[in-house]
Amino acid sequence: MKTPRIRPAARHEETGMPTVPEIRIRRRGDLRPDGRFVLYWMTAARRTRSNFGLQRALELAESMDRPLVVLEALRSGYRWASDRLHAFVLQGMRDNAEDFADSGVLYRPYVEPEHGAGKGLLAALAADACAVVTDDFPCFFLPRMLRAAGPAIPGRLELVDSNGLLPLRAADKSFPSAYAFRRFLHKNLQPHLHQPPRVDPLSRAAIPSAEALDPAIDARWPAPSAELLAAAPDALAALPIDHRVAPAPIDGGPHAAERALGTFISERLARYGERNQPQVEASSGLSPYLHFGHVSSHQVLDVLARREDWSVDALPDSGNGARAGWWQMSAESESFLDQLVTWRELGFVMCSQREDYDRYESLPEWARDTLESHANDPREHVYELEALEQADTHDELWNAAQNQLVAEGRMHNYLRMLWGKKILEWSPGPREALDVMIELNNKYALDGRDPNSYSGIFWCLGRYDRAWGPERPIFGKVRYMSSQNTARKLRVRDYVQRWNDAGLFASR
Repeated sequence: MKTPRIRPAARHEETGMPTVPEIRIRRRGDLRPDGRFVLYWMTAARRTRSNFGLQRALELAESMDRPLVVLEALRSGYRWASDRLHAFVLQGMRDNAEDFADSGVLYRPYVEPEHGAGKGLLAALAADACAVVTDDFPCFFLPRMLRAAGPAIPGRLELVDSNGLLPLRAADKSFPSAYAFRRFLHKNLQPHLHQPPRVDPLSRAAIPSAEALDPAIDARWPAPSAELLAAAPDALAALPIDHRVAPAPIDGGPHAAERALGTFISERLARYGERNQPQVEASSGLSPYLHFGHVSSHQVLDVLARREDWSVDALPDSGNGARAGWWQMSAESESFLDQLVTWRELGFVMCSQREDYDRYESLPEWARDTLESHANDPREHVYELEALEQADTHDELWNAAQNQLVAEGRMHNYLRMLWGKKILEWSPGPREALDVMIELNNKYALDGRDPNSYSGIFWCLGRYDRAWGPERPIFGKVRYMSSQNTARKLRVRDYVQRWNDAGLFASR
């Protein structure tokens, strides 16, 4: 299958603005001309800016001369639901309510007060809709949720891909390495960069203003209170979620995401080359916002382009897959873009191509063979999940990384790799190690449950890597890392002292 040829961006007949590229849309069913409104079911791209899904919903509303209703719902029964994850999403809902105000679009947030309470809401809204537009996200429970919701939507359903700079359907296979994917990007990405989303689609919306919903809908599925949208502790405490995982010390939402992006570009990017040092604040801090859809890769690239005085026309037509040089930017910006685009979207392509992306069997054959051949090797230390979760091991550097994950919902980038490697070393076998990594990461990390975080976890077991020598116990030919070598390469003393003195667990 050949990669689809890109044509110049189509333009809407009335506004003259570029329309959403067809390669980003999957659809089924027919439009219902007698519907009262177009419904945008916001599930993954939880923002109003640079959002192909919202843009497509507005295009349909304009073409049918109908109002737009936006539903952003938050379930309580998803796995790992907690105060931490709920608070981050709720703060985004608060921002979206503000951003949709006075736009003529009816924004309807909903938060389940108990498991299953939201059942029927989508169907009730879809019954009056000309079409339903939603986000096409390839990971976690969202694909299953969309499949289950299909029968409740009587007419047109459109799934719109706002995940990255490269449309997911532009790739027809997964890639074995970042190098292989980078070569593909160098040959295929540039035309798609000429088809960005509208930065502020609401500003050009020419649609009728939406009226209030049926009072019966509001009565059965009431809107959340201002206290709940602010993630107030008492409001969170009333929800049937895990209250042991506390909110993170950073705010969620598109407004916080834009502030974090501005801080990174103006204050941290210049020292991005030092990001492996734990005591240097040089990483972007954007991964939680990217995961929850509070900011998009296009927004990040736009800000970076202004900093670099760069345009897409500077890109060469092809490249050789090298990490540096293709973007025609500064070294620090190219290094950051390799993380934002190559590594992040490598995982998205994997999830879109393989339903078993989160299972042991998805590892490359060489990695499975070598891990299985060493599965019964003696382990000097074996820790149960509880001990690992409470950072109760003999390794002070690993404990510090785990403590940071529990406290902040994030972990230092380089130490995240060591964290996974040591779990492999301390588990009864590689399958058990994978289960532990997924559990701890998805429970505590704000950017967990995401294609990019699964890439990091599986990299620790050999995905996107190659066989290394010498062959070692437990690891076999999978790349080895040790705390001792890490401590020799990085300045970790202050990091270890800070996070092991945090007193997170009263039992210690």
